Amino acid sequence: MPNTNSYKQFNSQFWIVVIFEFFERGAYYGMMSVLSIYLTEILGFSKESVGVIKSTIQPLLYFLPILTGAIADKMGYRKTLFFAFGFLGAGYFLTSQMTDYAAVFISLVVMGIGAGTFKPIISGSIAKLTNEQNSTLGFGIYYWSINFGAFLFPLIIVPILKSIDWRYVMLASALSTGLMIIPTLFIFKEPHRNIEAKDSVLSSIYKILKKVIDVALNWRFILFIFIYSLFWILYFQMFDSVLWYFQTFVDATPLNNFVNNIFHTNWKFDVEHITVINALTIITLQLFVSNIAKKYKAFPTIIVGLLFGTAGMTILAISSNIWVLVIGIVVFSFGEMIAHPKYISYLGDIAPADKKATYMGFGFLYGVFGSAIGGILGAFLYVKLLDNPMIDFVRLQLSALGKNNLIPQNMQVNQLIELASKNGIPRDEILQYAHPQEFWLIFAGIGVFAIFLLLIYEKLIGVRYKH
Repeated sequence: MPNTNSYKQFNSQFWIVVIFEFFERGAYYGMMSVLSIYLTEILGFSKESVGVIKSTIQPLLYFLPILTGAIADKMGYRKTLFFAFGFLGAGYFLTSQMTDYAAVFISLVVMGIGAGTFKPIISGSIAKLTNEQNSTLGFGIYYWSINFGAFLFPLIIVPILKSIDWRYVMLASALSTGLMIIPTLFIFKEPHRNIEAKDSVLSSIYKILKKVIDVALNWRFILFIFIYSLFWILYFQMFDSVLWYFQTFVDATPLNNFVNNIFHTNWKFDVEHITVINALTIITLQLFVSNIAKKYKAFPTIIVGLLFGTAGMTILAISSNIWVLVIGIVVFSFGEMIAHPKYISYLGDIAPADKKATYMGFGFLYGVFGSAIGGILGAFLYVKLLDNPMIDFVRLQLSALGKNNLIPQNMQVNQLIELASKNGIPRDEILQYAHPQEFWLIFAGIGVFAIFLLLIYEKLIGVRYKH
């Protein structure tokens, strides 16, 4: 571990940027830890429509930095930060106030634009505020702040606010980001930039788009990213399907009793803590895993990581027991920690040597593909395999009792189960008609398919492409 003096080598601007990242990521993951439940259970949106929202806003966060990074370089980081925090604060605030689907959708897109603008400014600032000697530690602190925000906000802040009013979660995110305009105005200083005066903002964006086309035409490079992105379809279920599954099928009482007996508290594991498991696993074990993984070549390590991730999804299919859920998410998180750093390394191997910097900048496209597919696919399969069979059974039973008129057209499945229970249909009997095992095994199958395609890629394309 670095000693205290190691941290003193960073100036105040570095720590301001780290604080920005902590609050922005805390706001984002705080909201995302409950957003899918809020949209379905509180606002009454269908899961399929929520999948469309997620498959729109999440790709924005991964694709927009291509363009917004160029804009920030021309306009200045400070000006762009004002724009980013303004859009973030407005997007979160509007999301907390809107109840109409289109209005919520637009509000979240505003937030996504803000987040996509913010992302390259912070990573760019870290790069400019560190040097060859301290960049590894600097970026380590930066990544740690991301996961610490993703851990702390859902663990502590979200449960308190949600118990008062779900909208307060989004309002807290609005405050956490909107108020960052104040230190941006009074404390943050513009890092040194190399400005080519002859290029306008539009000219810079045009050049970036030409690079996008150049990379897109390199089918070998894009094919590898797309195959790898199949694994991230599994990851993005953590913010949708896993939350819905926990809400309906999982009883957290054994975990609550275990924690409360140790710490003598009255703590309760709830839906927002699902994403905390992933963040806590990464915070505590990333250094350990990285030290082991660095000894091995990139491609085999990626395969091992995907095997762990696939095993995590397979574990979820075993049982709805809370301990099984926790173990499954932890195992999946191991896979993420093992595979992703080596993915970056492998991209460096297959990128054209004379265009390596350009190509590496497009490595995040895995998130564009994975989230665009994962949101819609997860919601569609969840409704088809879990919700609809239970709804059909309840409707049939209530119809037999002459009470079919009790069911409103757009009633959420958990409300339907509660209604059925009040009319003498046991909850456990209803849950038996769902197919969670098949659901999780489909995603495990996607993981296996990704591994199979990567092995074929390496055999037929990767080795020759690298040389």
